[in-house]
Amino acid sequence: MIQRHMQTRINHRVVEAGGILHFGGLAADDFSLDMKGQTEQICAKIDKILAELGSSKEKLVTAMIYISDFSQKDGMNEAWLNWLPAEHLPTRATIGVAELGKDVLVEIVVSAVR
Repeated sequence: MIQRHMQTRINHRVVEAGGILHFGGLAADDFSLDMKGQTEQICAKIDKILAELGSSKEKLVTAMIYISDFSQKDGMNEAWLNWLPAEHLPTRATIGVAELGKDVLVEIVVSAVR
């Protein structure tokens, strides 16, 4: 069974299939922040959505992180590692992109077990 959660104009924020919560890409709310700050905001959003759906960051399975400025990757990694305990790190890929939108430095896509 497929369940769709949090419909937006163009997608559902999360689609659940087989007990896995598949997130669409999340960006920060404050694009004036550096990549570390934007990553912190996104991680807080992920926490909130996971909690609403009966899951948590400890149940993350995989993450794809899209960044538009590799010179700020260390800040993104710092925020990511401050957020997630080492024993619960998911698989992860960091992908460089030319642009994510005006002043958007990072977008994160995750999947987690409910």
